[in-house]
Amino acid sequence: MPLAVFVLGLSVFALGTSEFMITGLLPGMATDLGVTIPDAGLLISAFAIGMVVGAPLLAIGTLRLPRRRTLLALLAVFFGAHVVGALSTGYALLFATRVVAALACAGFWAVAVATTIALVPVERRGRAMAVLVGGLTVANIAGVPAGTFLGQHAGWRTAFWAVAGVTLLAAAGVAALVPETTGGGMSVRTELRLYRRGRVWLALGVIALCQAMIFAAFSYLAPLLTETDGLPEAWVPGVLALFGVGALIGITAGGRLADRHPFATLYGCVGLALASLLVLALTTDTGVAVAAVLVFGAAGFGANPALNVRTYAVAGNAPTLVGASTTSAFNVGNTLGPWLGGLAIGAGLGFPSVAWTGIALGATTLVAVTVAVVVQRNDDRDREPLAV
Repeated sequence: MPLAVFVLGLSVFALGTSEFMITGLLPGMATDLGVTIPDAGLLISAFAIGMVVGAPLLAIGTLRLPRRRTLLALLAVFFGAHVVGALSTGYALLFATRVVAALACAGFWAVAVATTIALVPVERRGRAMAVLVGGLTVANIAGVPAGTFLGQHAGWRTAFWAVAGVTLLAAAGVAALVPETTGGGMSVRTELRLYRRGRVWLALGVIALCQAMIFAAFSYLAPLLTETDGLPEAWVPGVLALFGVGALIGITAGGRLADRHPFATLYGCVGLALASLLVLALTTDTGVAVAAVLVFGAAGFGANPALNVRTYAVAGNAPTLVGASTTSAFNVGNTLGPWLGGLAIGAGLGFPSVAWTGIALGATTLVAVTVAVVVQRNDDRDREPLAV
């Protein structure tokens, strides 16, 4: 595996820490900003909205630009957004900085995915994507718990400053170790043909549904565990780290399975996620809930390589825009999940309702995967030569 892929995965660690650490900071941010927890949860959706909008637009806009310089410029914007966010005194400005940071993050993801795919042969795409997405896993193991710890002991703004510092380190790594590449002369018109394919939209829909299933519960994991299961607040960083350990296990296994068995991997991971969500919805036992969080992390992130492999398999010759489209699809789920979970909480259904929301989304994901399997089989049968 090229060293540059690992460097990009390390860079994604900084981005992923920022995206996910809000989960552990929600109670403190809500109190400091004078808003409700569901309103604070919309900061997660704000980031996701920026990712959804930014990924395809920046992918097209940077299609012919040198990739390394583009990555560095986007990291600079990401750094600036966190500096302003750390200095902000009101909810509206902080919300705006989350959107700006997400736009930069989206562009980085789109270019980083295209760069990663270009650096490895087709048969190793699943493993390469597992390394890249592994940056998110490490963010959950180390970055999110560290951000939560800083938020609890030094205020949420300190966590934002820490992300800004890690972003500078990531930029140094990209500048030193990622080779300069370009889009290879691919035209915007050629890339836009991607959206004419129904199978692409189906693959993107599966991504969005699967991610919504995860984020409906994960976004409110801290209050769910503390208010319903009696977990001491001081333990929240440790449990989030445990989620990250599960994610590392899942993405490692998923990366090895996705290239050869993408649909089986999706069925297994979504099914396991549904089982863990059911436990979280029903239990009030702290130990059982913590164990379910570990399984939930493994199942949720285990599906990620297969989701990426399936989309690239049906996308054809549009490497930059498909990377952007998958980023957008993941973040449609990141937006939809917290929003639906917040609606359930706001309706007075209690924090366990976010797990039930995830279950409904997971069941819908399985239906969509089954449709994709049927379409794939029909297409394969149509391609078979007629017997003479």
